[in-house]
Amino acid sequence: MQAEQDAQFQEFVRARWSHLVRTAYLLTGDVHHAEDLTQTALAKAYRSWRRVSRSDSPEAYIRRMLVSCNSDRFRKRRVTEALTAAPPEVAGRDEAVSWAGERSALLAALAQLPSKQRAVVVMRYWEDLSEAEVAEVLGCSTGTVKSQASKGLAKLRTHPGLAQVMDGPDRRQVPSGQGGIR
Repeated sequence: MQAEQDAQFQEFVRARWSHLVRTAYLLTGDVHHAEDLTQTALAKAYRSWRRVSRSDSPEAYIRRMLVSCNSDRFRKRRVTEALTAAPPEVAGRDEAVSWAGERSALLAALAQLPSKQRAVVVMRYWEDLSEAEVAEVLGCSTGTVKSQASKGLAKLRTHPGLAQVMDGPDRRQVPSGQGGIR
């Protein structure tokens, strides 16, 4: 029985590892912290895999664990992170450089959000979860999700790094309103 659960867990990790690390990366802003966070959440999930695997959505369960583990990381020790304005490595192509600049600006802007707002924005707009699903993952009301998303998006809209990206020569025409980062 234990061998069957181990195999099921390993299959889940193989299938969802990169997706979970990407989500953790958006929560932490650092690839190394993201990998550590994902490993921590998966280690906790492994200990209770029987219960986790029987849930309606094991991935949603582990996603909630990612958010909780990320919050715990800041509770245990106050970590200050400073994201640089430019990526440490320069890509060879102009398109890659432009994309890296946009990505860097977005990560810097996300890093400025309080952890709850960041979690809501990542879950709602990166993970494309509904407000009810985000509320379930974070253990709060849908009203809280709506207000945190609204406040988070407002801060992102006024972030100078994102304004530079959006005011560049290839500015994307994005209407303001509901349903995405505008």
